[in-house]
Amino acid sequence: MKLSTLTTAVTFAISVPAFAAASLPTFTPDQKPASQHTVEFQNELRESLPFADKEDWELARKGFIARVSDLEIRDANGNVVWELGSYDYLLQGKDYDSIHPSMQRQAELNMEHGLYEILPGKVYQVRGYDLAQVSFVRSENGWVVFDPLTIPETAAAAYELFKQHAKDGDLPIKGVVYSHSHGDHFGGVKGIVSQDQVDNGEVEILAPRAFSDFAISENVLAGNVMARRVVFQYGNTLAKSPKGQVDAAIGKGVANGGLSLILPTHQVEEDIETLTVDGLEMVFQNAPDTEAPSEMNTYIPAYKAYWGAETTVAGLHNVYTLRGAFVRDTLQWADSINEALYLFGGEAELLFASHGWPRWGNDNIQDYLRGQRDMYGYLHDETLRLINHGVSITDIQDEFFVPKPLADQWYTRGYHGSYHRNAKAVANKYIGYFDMNPATLLHLNSVDQATKYTQMMGEDTIIAEGKKAFENGEYRWCATVVNNVVFANPENMQARYLQADCFEQLGFQSESSGERNVFLAGASELRNGVVEVQSTKAVTPDLIQAMPTRDFLNFMAVRFNGPKAALDSFNMNANLVIPDEDAKYAIEASNGRMSNIEGFDVPNADFTLTVNRSDITLMLLQQTTLQELLKSGKAKVEGDLSKMSALTAYLDDFEFWFKMALPQDHSGYSFGKSATGVSPINR
Repeated sequence: MKLSTLTTAVTFAISVPAFAAASLPTFTPDQKPASQHTVEFQNELRESLPFADKEDWELARKGFIARVSDLEIRDANGNVVWELGSYDYLLQGKDYDSIHPSMQRQAELNMEHGLYEILPGKVYQVRGYDLAQVSFVRSENGWVVFDPLTIPETAAAAYELFKQHAKDGDLPIKGVVYSHSHGDHFGGVKGIVSQDQVDNGEVEILAPRAFSDFAISENVLAGNVMARRVVFQYGNTLAKSPKGQVDAAIGKGVANGGLSLILPTHQVEEDIETLTVDGLEMVFQNAPDTEAPSEMNTYIPAYKAYWGAETTVAGLHNVYTLRGAFVRDTLQWADSINEALYLFGGEAELLFASHGWPRWGNDNIQDYLRGQRDMYGYLHDETLRLINHGVSITDIQDEFFVPKPLADQWYTRGYHGSYHRNAKAVANKYIGYFDMNPATLLHLNSVDQATKYTQMMGEDTIIAEGKKAFENGEYRWCATVVNNVVFANPENMQARYLQADCFEQLGFQSESSGERNVFLAGASELRNGVVEVQSTKAVTPDLIQAMPTRDFLNFMAVRFNGPKAALDSFNMNANLVIPDEDAKYAIEASNGRMSNIEGFDVPNADFTLTVNRSDITLMLLQQTTLQELLKSGKAKVEGDLSKMSALTAYLDDFEFWFKMALPQDHSGYSFGKSATGVSPINR
């Protein structure tokens, strides 16, 4: 290169940031309206989607009996745990450019709340009192309840509405069915029945195979991070408004409060199992690894009624849920629906479920089940077809095509899950997160990569490129490029405000409620920092009491700061004896890891702790301490008590309100690069 050419190039490169800075506008923290690009996007959808199809409105309103106007539910302390009044803007008959038209339609349908009689005198539902809905099915002398919501307060309010207006609603509850292991389907049980009623044999509680394991474990080991991510997925920090939280796809949102739990009196172990509760015969179909690892559908022959649990809802569900959970098996999901179609679909005249609205008539039910089956089956097969052609997990979201028969059915639209996200989940299940491009195998961490890009191009140049992308409606690129400045220099508020504007438009254009909420919650954090709000409590006294001792010990191992213990050469051998469970555990801390095994004694134990599980529960609930138990003689220790005291010093407490859309300082708990300045990779 000639010297003059090099000089010109260098001069231009140096001058670009200054030129860009001079032309940059001032970005603000205010919420913005839908851009012209977003308005045009929404208008195209209003023209192309089948809005003339009003069948869902007829289905959602059929059998309506009563509702409470201005529905608001409070807990014993007067805190509002559930209300619908904030969503009244959805009842104005207005199209909002800040809401995807298909999503707005779903959000309006989910405003249909109250008591519904869906099979005269036999089956009722209360909808709109929580994320899920509760169903009441007539037995000989009372009622069997399906899925008693998330918290006791909402369940009790729904039950009161039912008792007031349903025929024979004052008859006792004889049974409760938990369809699966997610909290919005069992957590309200103590709002409708008591532990004493179950213990006395007045009420049976039925649940799918392995329910008791998964109902607890899913909320324990990764419970803190999952609960934090729930705040983003459900938009808990957002105002309920056309520019904020609108819907949760399968309901309006999740009630705020604490879950209760009464363990099942019977878990359905067989793939297909017939049971009778108070004269009501029910055929249960275990459907594991569909929407939950433990799930079952139910058929009621006397009523020709099929209960689809959460395997079938009014839209596409999550295969990968944004809050975080095990990726679901779309092939198993499709096969379970297909099995239900062939087992029960030939005679079913009513289909109802834990979310959405019922379907009536055998032909309609069969069409619906086939559509749902093919939706999940197509997700599986088409993803595998593409990745076998070499489409990477990174690229598949832009290559996955939804055929017209699925795109044109409202009940196969991407409201909770989305096709693009679910396709990535299927790919991840089979081949993992790595795309086999060596450049991405050891990619730099988010802050280092952002810093190097920013050093190379300059903050102002990047912001100028982001502004241009925003003006062109290229919001994905805008969010991507400006993220480099945000993570390199989170104090650059202009970058944060611009990225927030990009997130906002992406949220407005999202059909999936979870994706909308994540984008808008991210925009809020960029503009305002982390906002702390009340949220649903998954780890509550009932769940702690039901937690297996092994889960408690495994959670201790998660909290155990292994790097610190290893640096300090901390080792420990201990025996834990649980008399009221007739159990014992050998516990070792070595090599930075805390392990346990049931049924064995560790040799050369530093100490042996003997304590009842009931007292461990009291300690976990902070209703007593080990010192108090030792002093009272309810617990005893043989050996070196100082080792046990030393162990507690290595147990981390997890901060809940960590950052999501902004860089998080890891130096307080990491022993890797954040602490030393050097990555431990290959060292």
